Amino acid sequence: MSSKKKLSPKQTEELLQTLEARFEKNMNRHRGLTWAKVQAKLKTNTEKKWSLGEMEKTGGEPDVVGLDKKTGEYIFYDCSAESPAGRRSICYDREALESRKEHKPKNSVMEMAAAMGIELLTEEQYLDLQKLGEFDAKTSSWLKTPSDIRKLGGALCAEFRYGRVFVSHNGAQSYYAARAFRGLLKV
Repeated sequence: MSSKKKLSPKQTEELLQTLEARFEKNMNRHRGLTWAKVQAKLKTNTEKKWSLGEMEKTGGEPDVVGLDKKTGEYIFYDCSAESPAGRRSICYDREALESRKEHKPKNSVMEMAAAMGIELLTEEQYLDLQKLGEFDAKTSSWLKTPSDIRKLGGALCAEFRYGRVFVSHNGAQSYYAARAFRGLLKV
């Protein structure tokens, strides 16, 4: 394993303290789950801790939102009130990035998520997240886009406005200062 994908002992301790405090503060997101069991899973998975650290570092504020009963894995989503600030102003994927003639963003959603070791939220997962609170009331988030939409040049995005969730679309090559992406990680 690359040393780049490993947190130092101090970073690990700080991350676990942050995650535990967020877990305890937001019990409505994970009813019936205990921090001790989540922490036990985290202690044995160095790369997943690194990915959670990347989610935290880019402003995602990851938190446990469920347990996959089939695999026994805990599911973390980015739970920041607005789209993660450290992931904004990027287009959807490499193809979209290369299609831009000028004013190219520095990165793409799909490449950044892969580098962080996380997945993009799907439309269904984004709607599930919104059941836990109000997210993206001033920003928006790119969503994992079905291939038939992407083949036509588009990509999905979503936001919370006027008391409801709106799922929309844009050209995959577009990017905005108030749009990032939300990720998920299973541990």
